Amino acid sequence: MSIVCRLPRQVAWGDCDPAGIIYYPTYYRWMDAATWALLEQAGYPATRIRAEGWTIPSVDTQCAFKSSPTYGDWCEVRASVTRLGHSSFVVGHEFVHADGRLLARGHETRVWCQYEAGPGTPLRSGPVPLALRQALGEPA
Repeated sequence: MSIVCRLPRQVAWGDCDPAGIIYYPTYYRWMDAATWALLEQAGYPATRIRAEGWTIPSVDTQCAFKSSPTYGDWCEVRASVTRLGHSSFVVGHEFVHADGRLLARGHETRVWCQYEAGPGTPLRSGPVPLALRQALGEPA
């Protein structure tokens, strides 16, 4: 259903634990970056989302680890929307080593929201914009 965003990443020293292998929070940072890159690719960069008064908090995340890259390795994060609801959507992520090995698989659930009266006030969900839905691959 969705377009696929491919985000290359090299494992930096700060991405590793003391053993020199990727530290698990790195996958969550990369998922967040890939989600924002996917939305930008669909015509909704963070600047547009914020300018239109929206925010997209993450309400659920999960990641299953299969294999560990080490410092200096190149990887690719592949992100696509796997479920698109009225006001929420799920982004699936695959982490693939440059040699083709699957490193991890995860997902994030995001909700399309607006603040009631600006940042720091309660959030209210709203419909995912039609233009974004279509850009992500939903039929018109």
